[in-house]
Amino acid sequence: MFTGLVETTGTVEGFTPINGGARLTLVIPFGHELSLGDSVAVNGCCLTVDALDGERVSFDLLSQTLRVTSLGNLQPEGLVNLERAMSAMSAMDRFGGHFVMGHVDNTGTITALEPVGQDHRLEVRIPDELARYCIDKGSITIDGISLTIANLNGSLLEFWITPHTFGRTNLQRAVPGQPVNLEVDMLAKYVEKLFTAREKAEG
Repeated sequence: MFTGLVETTGTVEGFTPINGGARLTLVIPFGHELSLGDSVAVNGCCLTVDALDGERVSFDLLSQTLRVTSLGNLQPEGLVNLERAMSAMSAMDRFGGHFVMGHVDNTGTITALEPVGQDHRLEVRIPDELARYCIDKGSITIDGISLTIANLNGSLLEFWITPHTFGRTNLQRAVPGQPVNLEVDMLAKYVEKLFTAREKAEG
């Protein structure tokens, strides 16, 4: 479980295709604090630590992961957003963001990213089938960043990015046309399932 509050960014050192999957190696500032088997959200995708060498951390990516996410587009020296899984203590404390599973639903595309004063305006187009889980002022995860939807126009979402978020995430290098990982609010999916089950029972 994650919160969508990015701790820091890491740098892609290597990406090696292996039997339909891949091995991803990152340089992670908190790599020395990790252990084998730990979960780390990389651009919003929950990955398991498979090898450690100081700040060099490697993960094995399944073919399913490459199909659903944008991780297959990573290039050497590219920036990725990083967040460690919530601890038992942090789950009982106050936290920002929202409940994030690290299970990417699909990818979207950045259509605009422009400075407005000290902030940045971000537009992302998402698949039509995910739009039903989005509401005005609701939450969605974009490349692992918990963002509040400022404006909703069908499948086009608008966000306002603060200097803090812009400076701590891979948005500082993002460009229009770039794919991003999406995870819609899990609570919206649970509500949909409950109402669907109720309608079937009553029908």
